Amino acid sequence: MLRALVTDVDGTITDRRRRINTRAIGALRTLVDADIEVVLASGNTVCFMDGLCKMIGTDGTIIAENGGVYRRWFGGTLHIPGDQQVCLEAFEVLRDHFAMEGVRLELLSARYRFADVAFARNIDPDDARAVVCDYRLPVRVLDTGFAIHLQDPGVSKGTAMRNLAEDMGLHLDDILAIGDSENDTEMLRAAGVGVAVANAPESVRSAANWVSREGYGDGFVEAVKKYYPDLFNR
Repeated sequence: MLRALVTDVDGTITDRRRRINTRAIGALRTLVDADIEVVLASGNTVCFMDGLCKMIGTDGTIIAENGGVYRRWFGGTLHIPGDQQVCLEAFEVLRDHFAMEGVRLELLSARYRFADVAFARNIDPDDARAVVCDYRLPVRVLDTGFAIHLQDPGVSKGTAMRNLAEDMGLHLDDILAIGDSENDTEMLRAAGVGVAVANAPESVRSAANWVSREGYGDGFVEAVKKYYPDLFNR
C-alpha cells in the first residue's frame, strides 16, 4: 500500500466554486485514521494551511507557497528554500511595466508569505512570462488558476515533497500525489503515483500516471478509492 498522500487543495479537494468537497474531507480522515501520511500542498500561505489542517484533522505537515515553504508536523521547523527577495524584485519590474499599460498589480497576502509572491489574475500569465523573459528576471511565473505567483525557479511542490519524504523516512515510490494545476506538475512526476483530476489541463494530465473520470473533489475521492481499495471497500 502507498504509505503517503500529497494532495493539492484548490481545484483538487474543492469544487469548481472553491468550496471544499465534504466527501474529500471524509476520505482524508479515513487515510489519517489508517496511519497514512497526509500532506496538504498548496500555493497558499502557511497560516491558511494551518487552519485547513486543523479543521480537516491532519498532523500539520504541509507544502505551502508552491514548495517555497514546507514543514513536518504543526510544531516542526518551517523550512524556506525559496528566495523571496528575487521574487519581490521581479514583481517591482512587472508592476512598473504593466502600470504603463494602465494595469495595477497588487500583492496578495504579502505579510503572510515567506518565499514567493502572489498577485491577482488581472493580466494574462503568458504576458507576465514574456516580461520575465524580456528582462531576464531570475524567477518563474506560475498560474494556479486562482492567482499568479512568482517563484524561485529552484523550488516547486516536487522539490518540497522530496525533502519531506526524506524527513518522513519514505521513498518517493511510497507516495501518491494528486493535483489539478501547473504548479502540481513536478509533484505528480516525482511521486510513485501521480494522479490528475479530470479538470486539470492537458499539460498536467500528461504528467500523471492516471487521470480520474470525475473532476475536482469527486475526482480526488475516486483516486484515493482506486489506490487505497482496502480502506474504502470494506
